[in-house]
Amino acid sequence: MNKTVYNYDSLRDKILACWIGKNIGGTMGGPYEGSREMNDIQGYNSPKGEALPNDDLDLQMAWFMMLERFGPKHFDANTLAECWQLMISPQWNEYGIGKKNLTLGLLPPLSGEFDNDKWKHSNGAWIRSEIWACLAPGYPNVAIKYAIMDACVDHGMGEGVYAEIFTAALESIAFVETDTRKIVETALTYIPESCRVSQSVRLVLAEYDKKTPYRETRNLLVKANEDLGWFQAPANVAFVVIGLLYGEGDFKKSMIYTINCGDDTDCTGGTLGAILGIVGGTAGIPADWREYIGDRIMQVCINGHFAPRIPKTCTAFTDKILAMIPRVLEVHNVDASYGDEPCYNREEAFAVLEGYSASFWSRSRFSFDISDYRRLSATVEYEREPVIRPGESFPVKVTLRHLEIATGEIIHFSADLSLPQGWSADYRKNIYIGRNVDMFEAPAQNPNGIHQNEYTFTITAGEQVAAQNKLFLHFTTPMFAQPFTIPITLLG
Repeated sequence: MNKTVYNYDSLRDKILACWIGKNIGGTMGGPYEGSREMNDIQGYNSPKGEALPNDDLDLQMAWFMMLERFGPKHFDANTLAECWQLMISPQWNEYGIGKKNLTLGLLPPLSGEFDNDKWKHSNGAWIRSEIWACLAPGYPNVAIKYAIMDACVDHGMGEGVYAEIFTAALESIAFVETDTRKIVETALTYIPESCRVSQSVRLVLAEYDKKTPYRETRNLLVKANEDLGWFQAPANVAFVVIGLLYGEGDFKKSMIYTINCGDDTDCTGGTLGAILGIVGGTAGIPADWREYIGDRIMQVCINGHFAPRIPKTCTAFTDKILAMIPRVLEVHNVDASYGDEPCYNREEAFAVLEGYSASFWSRSRFSFDISDYRRLSATVEYEREPVIRPGESFPVKVTLRHLEIATGEIIHFSADLSLPQGWSADYRKNIYIGRNVDMFEAPAQNPNGIHQNEYTFTITAGEQVAAQNKLFLHFTTPMFAQPFTIPITLLG
């Protein structure tokens, strides 16, 4: 098990500065949200005394509340999907599409992929990535694991997911690296060069090196991404990087440059402020800007039943996160504690969970995960979107996994598929998982040591197809008291 010792006071200062910076940027950028021309701001344009409400921060407090409830071991995209349905009120853009799909029975990442071609590339995910970095400071692969779970609920497998991987990695790295250029370049290694987020960030790096004025670089970004339109992740993430580079470490200058770029200014300003807070701590935040908004967090999108349970200040939120960090990292084989003498191995930290992102991107666009949170989990993949017509056939692939299998152990599962009346399916009645099972079909062990087997079948619709068609695949074994049930929803 890797061992890390954090200096409590130093880490607390950085996390607190992250949330204060988030509040500053969100408040300063809020009045200019949606501006399509360059802005010319000099500071706040809101009344003194408190921060403006910001869904970017609200959502992260809701995620943390669910993490406390379920614990980090059993926390996944479906946990966040439940949070969306229970706690989050907005219905706009990708938020609304993701919630609609969840209501239809489409689990993540399918919930963020289906019927979401425009908004899956937008800003809703990367603007809420700081929580994962704060829970895994200096462990970017752990941070991006949670970032993927988060982003895929309402962004499927679009650029919005790449954007949150990038910002979560960047923010986690910022806890252990102060060179801004190095932070950005290292974060880029976590996303493919071919994605639009990477291309936009690399454009900023190239133009900065050529000493192109930041306003011209901004215009080049707008031109390069005009096919995507406004409120999309590639350009807006790059506006944050403009502030990081061209601001040259000056908090005010950086914030003004980023917000002056326009577009989703509360999001770009908030994320920039959070990053600068992590890098420089509270000492790097101008005293007058901090004093202007205070410590309070104003809520805007958490349902009233849950709102009273949410932290009311940046300080309170910080202290709750500090208590959770060792629990999160323990689940990922890291012994984390607090002490006067820091102990941190960068090479080991950066290697933890390496490959999680690659396994996510290797799957079908139309897929989802489900788990019993004890022994079994499965990934269900479709070749196309989950829509079926009368008499049509629909192939399905299920990868069934089991973690706790001893050497030589073989587990036999019986399969049973519940279908709508008049429908049929061609499927095997048996599946085996275990070691040394060469006599059975396609047994495998994935790189994480989890034993798995693939199970494929084809569903054929009858003459009657409803708007929403529910099917249930049940796996049973004498070894387990309860069946493992996978819900499958096909739309008419």
